[in-house]
Amino acid sequence: MTFSLDFSPLLPYWPVFLKGAWLTLKMTTVAVFFGVILGTLVAFAKRGRNRLLSRLCSIYIEAVRNTPFLVQIFLLYFGLAGFGVRMPTFTAAALAMVINIGAYAAEIIRAGIGAVDKGQYEAGRSLGMTFGKLMRRIVLPQAFRVIVPPLGNEFNVMLKNTTLVSVIGVQELLLSTQMVTSATFRVFELYLVVAIYFLLLTTVWGFFQRWLEQRFGQSDRQPPAARRMFGRSAMKLLRGR
Repeated sequence: MTFSLDFSPLLPYWPVFLKGAWLTLKMTTVAVFFGVILGTLVAFAKRGRNRLLSRLCSIYIEAVRNTPFLVQIFLLYFGLAGFGVRMPTFTAAALAMVINIGAYAAEIIRAGIGAVDKGQYEAGRSLGMTFGKLMRRIVLPQAFRVIVPPLGNEFNVMLKNTTLVSVIGVQELLLSTQMVTSATFRVFELYLVVAIYFLLLTTVWGFFQRWLEQRFGQSDRQPPAARRMFGRSAMKLLRGR
């Protein structure tokens, strides 16, 4: 028995692969966007003074982080259907991704905010800043340097985890490939193409993530004199406002 690679039967199905890859990327981007928003709200709620709300946020984070993502998909799609709540497959998959990312993003953002020196908070309050302005102008820009690397890794992980939503019929890249398999019977070549697609997507994201990390880490690489000059300018600007 000889082994040979033949990609010619797959050529007519390139639009199917592209459609699946686009849906994978779109679903991941939307889920991460709303997941980060959810995670930010949960992170602030967990750091807040309301003990009941903080405790509920902790339970949500622990429940999501300690259960498999596939089980969460089944709970939303099949479990809620038992109570009469039926959602389209894309909606159920995207919602499961948002809930999953939100829990991890909450801990990442909470840790990033906690890494900012407390003196920064005191300096902002001494200038009469509101909580929102303090976070927007002082805390979050510094926290981003800590938040961006792990949050970027979460995007990468979720990009690959989109393959799991194929179990409920979402025609992302993996399910698109499985549909082509029955027509071509070129199993190895098909899954090799899937692997290459994901490799390209994660590689491109890796370059973008490194650019973000360098962008937010520029102030750390400034010489001490430049940092002091920047600090004096910032203080003058804040006093003026």
